[in-house]
Amino acid sequence: MSKLYIIPTPIGNLEDITLRAIRILKEVDIILAEDTRKTGLLLKHFEINKKMLPHHLFNEHKTVLSVVKKIADGQTIALVSDAGTPGISDPGFLLIRECINAGIEVECLPGATALIPALVNSGLPADHFSFQGFLPHKKGRKTILSKLANETYTMIFYESPFRLIKTLEQFAEFFGSDRKASVSRELTKIYEETKRGTIAELINYFKNKTIKGEIVIIVKGENK
Repeated sequence: MSKLYIIPTPIGNLEDITLRAIRILKEVDIILAEDTRKTGLLLKHFEINKKMLPHHLFNEHKTVLSVVKKIADGQTIALVSDAGTPGISDPGFLLIRECINAGIEVECLPGATALIPALVNSGLPADHFSFQGFLPHKKGRKTILSKLANETYTMIFYESPFRLIKTLEQFAEFFGSDRKASVSRELTKIYEETKRGTIAELINYFKNKTIKGEIVIIVKGENK
């Protein structure tokens, strides 16, 4: 039966892909990739030779209906992002929604995502958490942070290395410099690092470092 598969891919270490993901990528008719060059390297590593089509933030609105039609016509398609699970701060939601509306089966495989290892590794409460992803760079950013100042659940944010210090400084402003937090970067890679402490301590630590890699910030919720 034709369907849309959502396939998580490794966030760094290629060994983190599942055997099932490899099998399905070999079986589908088409692979939709956020960056066909990057996905091409992954497919080559696992000796997968399949047709790829680009599916990313800048073209998904234009191509989604044609993809839905391909599946409706009998093709089986897999969607992957550059790293992690599609739809989590990556393209995917729009296509999934349109497939569901069209009565097409959608199946998401379990697999790699950066937020769960960072959360568990932070040492902060993980029984309840609030995933915020990337904050807007400008419009609405301070409004969101103001609302989150009273959030009691552990909060999870994604950030680029270039904005880490600015973001931590804003966290200190809105959440308090003594709020507990952790910063994880380069997860699953050779130079993986998790630094824990107060927001003030994290600012002081990273101000003196060259920051590389994708960042996950975990911030403790406000005490009840």
